[in-house]
Amino acid sequence: MLSVVKGEPTPEELAALTAVVASLGTPAEAEAEQPTTRHWLRRQQLRLEPTPGPGAWRRSRG
Repeated sequence: MLSVVKGEPTPEELAALTAVVASLGTPAEAEAEQPTTRHWLRRQQLRLEPTPGPGAWRRSRG
């Protein structure tokens, strides 16, 4: 898996390096990119629906 080319790492250093390299190969779980239903309900309770008018597109960003 790993090969030390130069130097003499301690067993602890090799273990740490192995842990880091192994974790890089594991893909992290992707978080949900879409807003949850709770988010939209909260916006409705606060009456944050987009309203027409100048600058409405800025206010609707959420």
